[in-house]
Amino acid sequence: MINHVSKEENKLAFTARQLAFCAVSIALAFVLSNVKIFKFPTGGSITAFSMLVAVLPGFFFGPFVGIAAGVAYGILNLIVDPYILFPAQVVVDYILAFGALGLSGFFYKSKNGLIKGYVAGILGRYVFAVISGWIFFGEWAWEGWNPLAYSLAYNAIYIFAEAAVTIIILFLPPVKKLMNTLKDMATSK
Repeated sequence: MINHVSKEENKLAFTARQLAFCAVSIALAFVLSNVKIFKFPTGGSITAFSMLVAVLPGFFFGPFVGIAAGVAYGILNLIVDPYILFPAQVVVDYILAFGALGLSGFFYKSKNGLIKGYVAGILGRYVFAVISGWIFFGEWAWEGWNPLAYSLAYNAIYIFAEAAVTIIILFLPPVKKLMNTLKDMATSK
């Protein structure tokens, strides 16, 4: 169930605490994205929980802050390690795909909100990765595969492999407790 966002939460104004937690999340997600468990030859990799850390601003503060932090994370990736074919591909791969991780914020007040939000963010990122693969990278489709089927399969391999491991970890009671403690620290007044 998606929670209603009040008028006060509809403003994109950051407190110092929110900025600090978002900056730490973005920085840690970026560092973890460079710890590659497996890197695919034509792009994409399974990392050490970078997407989990990237969805935390949304889990802590809601969708607007989460999406803004996701976009900032995408821009950081673009600046440090760009792969540019077309301007539209940059928007899809870096702005929309990473911004989609902030969809986690729609579940920030839900029971098991981090797991629900993580799944929403990952699915959002997957949708944009598939669109990009289909439109911009379809020429690299495996022999006998059409570009859309190739993109669906290729992107599912690395995104959902990392997601599956992360979801298992999130169900562990000590991790669940840690995440809730972090959220309390981030949101306490």
